[in-house]
Amino acid sequence: MHPESLMMSYGYKPEWSEGAVKCPIFQTSTFVFKSAQEGKEFFELAYGKRERNVGEQPGLIYSRLNNPDLQILEERLSLWDQAEECCVFESGMSAISTVFLEFLRPGDALLYSMPVYGGTDHFINKVLPEYGIKGIGFTENETEDELLAKAKGHQVKMVYVESPANPTNSLFDLELCSKVAKQLGDKESLAQLVVDNTYMGPLWQHPLQHGADLVVYSATKYIGGHSDLIAGAVLGNAKLMKRVRTLRTFLGNMAGPWTGWLLMRSLETLKVRMTQQAENARNVADFLKAHPKVEKVYFLGHLQEGDPQYEIFKKQLSCAGAMVSFDIKGGEREAFGFLDNLKLFKLAVSLGSTESLAQHPATMTHSDVSDADRKMLGISEKLVRLSIGVEHYEDLIADVSQALE
Repeated sequence: MHPESLMMSYGYKPEWSEGAVKCPIFQTSTFVFKSAQEGKEFFELAYGKRERNVGEQPGLIYSRLNNPDLQILEERLSLWDQAEECCVFESGMSAISTVFLEFLRPGDALLYSMPVYGGTDHFINKVLPEYGIKGIGFTENETEDELLAKAKGHQVKMVYVESPANPTNSLFDLELCSKVAKQLGDKESLAQLVVDNTYMGPLWQHPLQHGADLVVYSATKYIGGHSDLIAGAVLGNAKLMKRVRTLRTFLGNMAGPWTGWLLMRSLETLKVRMTQQAENARNVADFLKAHPKVEKVYFLGHLQEGDPQYEIFKKQLSCAGAMVSFDIKGGEREAFGFLDNLKLFKLAVSLGSTESLAQHPATMTHSDVSDADRKMLGISEKLVRLSIGVEHYEDLIADVSQALE
């Protein structure tokens, strides 16, 4: 079946929970063993002291290691990206930072796409250097040879890509990045290609099919989709995910059962929500493109044949998504005037929720990015970012229109 048909039932048997049609919230810290021998066997498997027997499932021990809500959620979330395993975290940044800390060591370097989410930029450029790890940025226009030249002389152990990029919607060729990653690293381990797929959610782009080793999400965004939880996720093959899951266990940054239950609820409507949001976004973007007070619109649905970005779009994505950024004519004053006059859109950061949101990246989500990088990447004072929700598109356009006026 298609993933959207499995989101209500996959991994759960009602007879396990008194016939409840929905998985209950398993709000417990620990689980009872049937015998001491069973407890021993569960721990042996959990700590990797032995291989799993044929047909054996990991036993429930303690909610820092495993919990039914998280286990079922992770199985369902894996279906969209066709991943072998998934780990859910208490935030997108905890997912991203765990991946960095597991696969990078002092003396290593990582190539990273620019721009990235402001929190990721901060971790790469402010936190990782404290551990002797260097970040080397690259843009969407750089070639394979240019990326390899940037890596020369460095022990690059990771290529980290956010595509589409926040907040400019820039696309990166994942197959090219995978090709670069396979030429880096050392004899002990090749570099890993890690892709932040938050902007597309698990619906419109599947990085594992284009050479990515791991995919990360801020599950707060489209996966959660209701602005009522914070969560993250990492997906990939079983070998790499074993390392991610082990570090998660000992950092203790897994999501709790209540968050897991909410995310399971959200997965049931993921495709319906994201499809409506994408349709609304196209209408809003088309309106902005034709407005005399708008200088430029950054929307994937407006890419034209012959543009290298269009070629990447056709290869990697099945939809333009629901993120729209635009340059308003003027600067900060005009951008703030627009934002302050919105009525239906909410002036708030985050994205991917049912309600439409608007924010000013240069002074909000990306304010900690260096001035030089913001200037180079076009994150200017006139840039506004919109996350389009599920409201009626005519009402969204009316709100944008009156705010521009």
